[in-house]
Amino acid sequence: MTRRFKVLVFLVVLLLVSAGSMVVVWSQRDEEPVTILGPWTDEQGDQFEDVLRGFGIPFEYQGTAAQREVLLSKVQSGEPPDIAIMPGVGELAEYAAQHRLKRLNDLYAEEEYGAPWKPVNEPSEDAYWVPVKADLKSIVWYREGDRPADSPAPAASWCVGMGDDGASGWPGSDWIEDLVLQREGPEVYGRWALGDDAVPWTGTAVRSAWEAWAGLLRQDREAAERALLTDHRGDPKGYGLLFDGPGGCALEHQGSFARSFYGEKRQRAGLMDSAPLLPGGGYPVRAHEVTGDFAALFSDRPQAQDLIERLASREGQQKWADSADVFSANRRVRPRDRPVEREIAKRLTGTGPRCLDASDVMPPAVRDAFYEAVLLTIARAAAGENLDLPGLLTDVQKVTAAQPDRRPALRAVCSA
Repeated sequence: MTRRFKVLVFLVVLLLVSAGSMVVVWSQRDEEPVTILGPWTDEQGDQFEDVLRGFGIPFEYQGTAAQREVLLSKVQSGEPPDIAIMPGVGELAEYAAQHRLKRLNDLYAEEEYGAPWKPVNEPSEDAYWVPVKADLKSIVWYREGDRPADSPAPAASWCVGMGDDGASGWPGSDWIEDLVLQREGPEVYGRWALGDDAVPWTGTAVRSAWEAWAGLLRQDREAAERALLTDHRGDPKGYGLLFDGPGGCALEHQGSFARSFYGEKRQRAGLMDSAPLLPGGGYPVRAHEVTGDFAALFSDRPQAQDLIERLASREGQQKWADSADVFSANRRVRPRDRPVEREIAKRLTGTGPRCLDASDVMPPAVRDAFYEAVLLTIARAAAGENLDLPGLLTDVQKVTAAQPDRRPALRAVCSA
């Protein structure tokens, strides 16, 4: 081998090594994990990560019950996650109005998500979030064989817990939201949730619903006091409030996620629509309140777009629903072949009217004022004290009036 040839071979090897290094560096950049912030921890968090691994996209998942506060901190520090999964769209609408979110157009099959899950009304509109988990509200759980009569139930019958790891107060807000929805219908409910001046907090629709719930609480001071001191999930080692809650309660106004609290006794829990049992009823079923966990993009990285597209697809949603026994807003996902699961899925994706959870839709400041007013209402009932409801609702209305316009990111709350 001549010296000239040896030099040529050496230069070729150098070029190949350099090119290889460039490929490695590029690959490392390309394989930087997609960062995801979500609400699921413990077993459900592990199940969610198993679903993500199946997509073949490197990721780092952070699950926390305080995702609202964690996301705000990350955004303010200039390091938001690539993907945030939030319970409801209140915060997401604000981030969209601040131009922090990336469009999801063409990243999900629009025809697979009906209203109100579909984040836009027309194909030409921008979509900023898509539901990746869904739950049904406007229902009541009871122990199998003890179905209640279709008439309002007394306070002593209800399992109520106001405790939570995050913002407390939402179990009570669910009652008021459901009362507004069943008494007034979806149109009035939707306007109230969006802060429309035509349906103020101080108006008859909201005030009368609130009075009905406060009247239920005043029936039993001991039950109201227990509710303040009780976690809505029950004892972590137990089977939820329905099966081992204090006071011998028999009915629970909880969403479909309550099944996870019941553990191995979940198959002994039946459900019915809440409207006939609400205080002041029985009302006809005007619509069902629904809630969900919605994914949004803070990054335009192709890997993040690919991951959210896979997660929102029928295949991704089916795998998530099967592995974690959760529900999807994707109408092509098949529910488990059990009566209760089929009933829930039918209400979530069928033809009946549905409305997003009002407090989840409201701006964070309004939602927090709502929760605080709920807690004050139940505390007054537990203490046997009078409640200045007009003053309470006036305070929440003032917070609502101070909020910026979040359109066009959020335009509708209920399906037609």
